[in-house]
Amino acid sequence: MSAATVVRRGGGREGTGCGGAGFIGSTVVSACLDDGLVPVVLDNLCTGRVEFTRDRIFYRGDIADGALLDRIFAEHPDIAAVVHAAALIVVPDSVAEPLRYYRENVAKSIDFIDHVVRNGCRRYLFSSSAAIYRPGEDFSVDETSPVEPTSPYAHTKAMLEQILADASVATGLRALSLRYFNPIGADPRLRTGLQLRRPSHALGKMINAYVDGEEFLITGVDWPTRDGSGIRDYVHVWDLARAHVQALRRFDRILPPDGDRTHLAVNIGTGDGTTVRELVAAFNTVADRPLRVRETAARPGDQAGSYTRTGRSRELLDWKPELTVADGIRDSLRWAARRDSVLTD
Repeated sequence: MSAATVVRRGGGREGTGCGGAGFIGSTVVSACLDDGLVPVVLDNLCTGRVEFTRDRIFYRGDIADGALLDRIFAEHPDIAAVVHAAALIVVPDSVAEPLRYYRENVAKSIDFIDHVVRNGCRRYLFSSSAAIYRPGEDFSVDETSPVEPTSPYAHTKAMLEQILADASVATGLRALSLRYFNPIGADPRLRTGLQLRRPSHALGKMINAYVDGEEFLITGVDWPTRDGSGIRDYVHVWDLARAHVQALRRFDRILPPDGDRTHLAVNIGTGDGTTVRELVAAFNTVADRPLRVRETAARPGDQAGSYTRTGRSRELLDWKPELTVADGIRDSLRWAARRDSVLTD
């Protein structure tokens, strides 16, 4: 469980967020820096990396630590918005260890929300997930699609969105939930990237198989998709990070302080579905040798997947993706070649 504080210098406004030393959070921090926002990172380094906090304001600790949050707000009194990207995220692990996931992703987050509200911050940007949706017949979803989580991990995201909605009505908090689809790639400047050597998502496993000369397993080939493999909306992590910057910049326009709406969800994806077999084909156009592939059964907690319709993100955030799936694969491979020179283990 990790946390990051994004501090906005200028105009008398600053902000706070969580998840700043992990893959997505560290990329968000880089995007904020590039856009003139000064990040203050809080992370307990359970999955985050201290190397990603170098030359950044950093506090080591947990989001449930009220005394530490009070200290951060006291030392950065102009904090104006929280970016909450702290969570355990591996679906099969959540099936095997549901209590751990509910404790880390829900119980501690309730404490964190309480600490944020107590310190007078009213802008809250939450990293949610498209895993909460029940896809339509064509596997596309938008923010009005039915919410039907199929794993403990997905349940934690849906629960926290409901908690934020209820808390926002009672406390004056305004909460914007960004429902991520499937981040790939790395910071194009290679400041940060996926910290895990053995990641659980499809592209990470492809890269490991490519580097090791082993087979890549397509887990599940009888889904009702166009080719039987799972379908996902693969969004470049840098595009995802830019969406956070846009949300911070436009927060009061999206959720005005004097408005009736206190919580809103926005999908962050490309609007295009890519099957696992199509991801393999795209990988083979970028890599210098083809992957060896073998098909196998789906894992516990897996689902066919979905991709988003993008109207709300374009309208409210004035955001659209600029990078392709091939760009994400290429940047992932570049980061994989650089990772061990940046990270010490």
